Amino acid sequence: MIHEAYAAQCAQAESRHETGQEPRRGRLILFALAFGTFAIGTGEFGSNGIIQLFSASLRVDVPTATWAVTAYAIGVMLGSPLITIAAARLNRRTVLLLLMAGFVLGNLLSAAALDIGMLIGARLLTGMVQGAYFGAGAVVAAYVFGPGRGGKAFAVVMSGLTIATVVGSPLATLLGQHAGWRATYLLVAGTGALALAALTAWLPRTRQLAGAPVRQELQALRRPGVWLMMAVASLGISSIFAVYTFIGPFVTTAAHRGESVVPIGLAVFGLGMAAGNALGGQLADRHSSRGLVLGYAGTLVVLVVLGLGGHRLAILFPGFFCVGALMMMAIPTIQVRLTSAAPQAPTLMGALNLAALNLANALGALGGALTLSLGFGTLSTVWAGFVLTAAGLALFLGAVVAGPVGGRFSELLSAARHDFGDFELCDD
Repeated sequence: MIHEAYAAQCAQAESRHETGQEPRRGRLILFALAFGTFAIGTGEFGSNGIIQLFSASLRVDVPTATWAVTAYAIGVMLGSPLITIAAARLNRRTVLLLLMAGFVLGNLLSAAALDIGMLIGARLLTGMVQGAYFGAGAVVAAYVFGPGRGGKAFAVVMSGLTIATVVGSPLATLLGQHAGWRATYLLVAGTGALALAALTAWLPRTRQLAGAPVRQELQALRRPGVWLMMAVASLGISSIFAVYTFIGPFVTTAAHRGESVVPIGLAVFGLGMAAGNALGGQLADRHSSRGLVLGYAGTLVVLVVLGLGGHRLAILFPGFFCVGALMMMAIPTIQVRLTSAAPQAPTLMGALNLAALNLANALGALGGALTLSLGFGTLSTVWAGFVLTAAGLALFLGAVVAGPVGGRFSELLSAARHDFGDFELCDD
């Protein structure tokens, strides 16, 4: 879901490719990068499945415990642009090793937290490495695999994140249920340590991966379109986290099922995300707005169904799949449009894109925590997501499409009729 945001910097890295590289070594590099994204994804999404566990252990309520998830998202939001800029001149190999070491340290501190404040701080630190890791990983993957293959190579690297939602997160949650929530973070730290060892052993040592000045990229921050798309992403994608963050309470409290069912719910959500990502990438390449509009609008419908009938497992699990699929269908369009708004600043746009998505994580978790703290019931978090996604869709239609991109409102209506009039899921 991320590689479109790094297309330009990948192209630059591809041009520096050295010929005569051993294919087996290239595969090992790719595996090391993907294993790193798997570790990061397992840690990020695994936290959502153990909220009830560490809230009980640290003697706080679920809305308060949710701040640990929110802190991670804020860490990504802050760290993505700041670390990208601070490390601009460093060799990408050095950056990746430092970031993965920071990830391991953050998860060890999470496992050792004695109270909710310490856990929140540890999750904030851990989250700061994520966006910069993806950006540096994009450059290395594109460099290693050369012209015409960088995008595909990085898509494989990012498959580690998708696998984490389907396999890593459910397994980490299952371990937490049987061995305690601290074991989840120890597992993630161990996985990160293995990824660090693989990166150390297999990443190439070359000056071709040296950094560069970021003055040109910083100039992109003057463009209003960049901030508009970040707002659209931050608001609209929030509903995925207003649901995913609270899968545990949905299953155990709303649907009255045992904790053993929670990992299954996480896996179903992950499968939906994988399916939506595949479709969303195709839509983003062919249409400038269709993936986002359909994703957001479809999610609003599913959220209503979940809010009214989510106490039944037969509705809850299909709802998990559909929210994951529809939201992920929208994300590639956001990434392509954001990068198009500032093509001269691909690295920073990629970092800002991840920052926006993790602001969505924070907003979704906070919105859900607010409805819970006000006593509206477990499923009330989906209504917080509904409000946020509706606001994101309205902003996109009213400001981004009708304003700087689409021109007059009448032109937007005409384009919408054309889009939906000839829409097919499979275009030739």
